[in-house]
Amino acid sequence: MTTRKIEIFSAGCPLCKETEELVNALACSSCNINVVDMHGAPGISRAKELGVHSVPAVAVDGKLADCCTGRGPEKTRLMAAGIGQPLS
Repeated sequence: MTTRKIEIFSAGCPLCKETEELVNALACSSCNINVVDMHGAPGISRAKELGVHSVPAVAVDGKLADCCTGRGPEKTRLMAAGIGQPLS
């Protein structure tokens, strides 16, 4: 049987647990779910491979779900918010 590989990148926080519950509730018999623990080197390495910048995040068949892309701190946006600029 062919399965869909689903990876949930989780740090174990309440928001991550909520995402795990949501994915499990939506899953069908074709879904093979794996929770990737972001506390260890293997999880961090896998997250970097897929471009995960914040958790929770979900990947389906090796691609980040649209809702999980483009998130996380970005240097230019942090600088635009004033970080690194002394107050006068």
